[in-house]
Amino acid sequence: MKKLMAANWKMFKTWDEARATAQELVDLAAAKLPGDREVLVFPQFTALKGVADVFQGIDGFSVGGQDYYIKEEGAYTGEISPKMLESVGAVYGLTGHSERRHVLGEDDEYIGAKTSYGLESGLKVVFCIGEKIEDRKAGRVEEVLEHQIRVGLKNVPINIDPENLSIAYEPVWAIGTGEVAGPEEILEAHAFTRKILISIFGEKANEMRVLYGGSVKPANCAEIIALDNVDGVLVGGASLEGESFSQIVLA
Repeated sequence: MKKLMAANWKMFKTWDEARATAQELVDLAAAKLPGDREVLVFPQFTALKGVADVFQGIDGFSVGGQDYYIKEEGAYTGEISPKMLESVGAVYGLTGHSERRHVLGEDDEYIGAKTSYGLESGLKVVFCIGEKIEDRKAGRVEEVLEHQIRVGLKNVPINIDPENLSIAYEPVWAIGTGEVAGPEEILEAHAFTRKILISIFGEKANEMRVLYGGSVKPANCAEIIALDNVDGVLVGGASLEGESFSQIVLA
């Protein structure tokens, strides 16, 4: 199983800036990329084609859409479909990110509909889960994670190819704050996530990648990805510069 080193650029970068960062990443990391690593970048929609073009023909590098709607086409102003993402080079889609949940108000049911629809439409999906700080303080981490997983994946076929679905554990309190879950917290959350996935999908869940996200940086990435049940990372701020993200990719 390859480690998935994913970058979420959120609402940053113009077309030119995105292409320049993608090219810098390729220049710094492509020739040195270990055989057990896969690089994935989620650019903003306007730069997706540009980044995909930079990555074209380079083994181990792919792009994904940060979001999508649950219809192929129609009168849905401002939305974009998996089919449209695929037409400009996207291989992956991202669902359940904490900003979609807690800033834009997407609930577990809608996130689940997006996840299953993206998979049905041919995208690979990175599905995000994670608790808020008040949940952790109240001892509700497992309750929150289990609910997010079971509702979010309830319409995903149990015979899914495990390569097509990755789960990213992102404790909300650690995203963009500089705070990072400690090794024990990560181990516990990832082991519990794996347990719930096995209860749904059986032993093939051991082949699904479980990523960690939350203030991942070059200085802490190697320690994080060495932990049991950590099959990669989902990186925000530290992925916005080619130099920084290349260090993470090669950690």
